[in-house]
Amino acid sequence: MTELATMTAPAAKPAKPHLPDAAVVTEVKHWTDRLFSFRVERPASLRFRSGEFVMIGLLGENGKPLLRAYSIASPNWDEGLEFYSIKVPDGPLTSKLQHIKVGEEIILRPKPVGTLVHDALLPGKRMWFLATGTGIAPFASLMRDPETYEKYDQVIMMHTCREVAELEYGRQLVENLQNDPLIGEMVAGKLLYYPTTTREEFHHMGRVTDNLSSGKVFADLNLPPMDPATDRAMVCGSLAFNVDVKAILEGFGLREGANSDPKEYVVEKAFVGDGI
Repeated sequence: MTELATMTAPAAKPAKPHLPDAAVVTEVKHWTDRLFSFRVERPASLRFRSGEFVMIGLLGENGKPLLRAYSIASPNWDEGLEFYSIKVPDGPLTSKLQHIKVGEEIILRPKPVGTLVHDALLPGKRMWFLATGTGIAPFASLMRDPETYEKYDQVIMMHTCREVAELEYGRQLVENLQNDPLIGEMVAGKLLYYPTTTREEFHHMGRVTDNLSSGKVFADLNLPPMDPATDRAMVCGSLAFNVDVKAILEGFGLREGANSDPKEYVVEKAFVGDGI
């Protein structure tokens, strides 16, 4: 009689607990050693206006959610959600977030808010998107939204970074818009892209503030100076950048608006830069 050997299956590893308000990462792209973008699954119930932000994050060392405000870089019609982030080696969140991989989860609080939305501005003819660094994220959303081109005859994207490589995310996005099946025809002839650097040599250099104050951007693009009767602007960058740009825009006669009180320009106060 043959004795049957008893095989014991290895103990199954305990399932990793799901994060609260979990969203699964579907794509990660590292643009430079300081910048990366990633996409997550979009909750079926999430509705937002292009230009808004949500709170996203991971669990901290204490087991509690560590959240920061991130602009949604994808347009409101996209089936996924895209985010564009800086990497801070000792940042409480991005020191961990920069290592996320496809299939992993982040926390996503599904309550979008923000001021960089069309509803916060009075009707106009020309739109200025003014950004530094990852502040281009909300405009990555708005540049891919058909409503932007339905509302404005011209759209100018001014984006400043330190080095040429840091402009690549925006450059590729703008370039791909021309072939976009949804808005390619709408973009043609309407979108003007004005990237600049502050450290590395480039065909356009200088800060957004300097190029506006000096009038260089108007000369380079063959446009008249800003006029509150026709021009509208959205601003997203560091606190210092926002303060400086606000002063320049108000010098042109533009007034700051809000969702409840539309005017000629708006600023995203929740933008998170260095230190995240």
